[in-house]
Amino acid sequence: MAASATSALAQQVQIKGTIVDKDTKEPLPFTSIGLKNEQIGALSNEHGQFLVPAPTQNTADSLIVVALGYARRAVLVKRGVAVADLVIEVPKRAVQLSNVVVKGGKVKNLGLGAKSNDPGEGMIQGLPGSQYAFFVKNDKNKKLGNVRTVSFYIGENGFPREPFRVRLYKADGNYNAPNTDLLTENVVVSAPQGGQWYTVDLTPYNIMAPEEGFFVAMEWVVSGDKFFATNFMDDYTPYGQIMRPTFEFKESRTWNYSIGKGWSLITAANSQGLRYNAMIKAEVDMIK
Repeated sequence: MAASATSALAQQVQIKGTIVDKDTKEPLPFTSIGLKNEQIGALSNEHGQFLVPAPTQNTADSLIVVALGYARRAVLVKRGVAVADLVIEVPKRAVQLSNVVVKGGKVKNLGLGAKSNDPGEGMIQGLPGSQYAFFVKNDKNKKLGNVRTVSFYIGENGFPREPFRVRLYKADGNYNAPNTDLLTENVVVSAPQGGQWYTVDLTPYNIMAPEEGFFVAMEWVVSGDKFFATNFMDDYTPYGQIMRPTFEFKESRTWNYSIGKGWSLITAANSQGLRYNAMIKAEVDMIK
């Protein structure tokens, strides 16, 4: 770390703590923690521990805690006040499970998303807590059942075997952005090597695919003490996964998420006008 970054870190008033389940008191790994007004944040590590700077702009701010499958919590924090051992208890979110009964018809396998095995030029990488979500569209309006698998084309550079979290979303945000989680379990996986497709089996989770399609996302997670906050480690080097892009679609189907700032659509294109998208695909049940 550069000397300037080290001194900035030393001067920073910090809030350290742990996110836990309200009922079981078990730590919640890979939880998003962000200051609402200053739009900066961090991700807890696998032990639920986090480190964020105290507010610097206002006398107080809300620390927003978002854990997968849990209700959102807001905790008041004050400017210039360090906290050494903040424990934030988060209640589990009640999930309505709908029993889907498929009557009659045969079930076949349908592939959605990227078809190519030849990645485009470029690399897609992120800091802990950031995500790239690709919309696997039901182009031919087939009748969909459950999600079987999702696959990511992992780049050969970076650290291919570093873990990442799989996220699935409905396209029900503003401008059809990713919003509601379809997968509410922590599915953290690790590819054996890069330069190839890596497939994750989601059949145990019984996720019903929305009729129009759904977003499949890679979320960069953090392990050990590799904490990250956007304003005091400017020379932080992204370390985890690298995904590769595909240029096989005329439309932008990929959104990027960063803690504190939310989702934004990626609109880059190549010289032929084909859009830059994350190289992701899925297999779902198709009901004949």
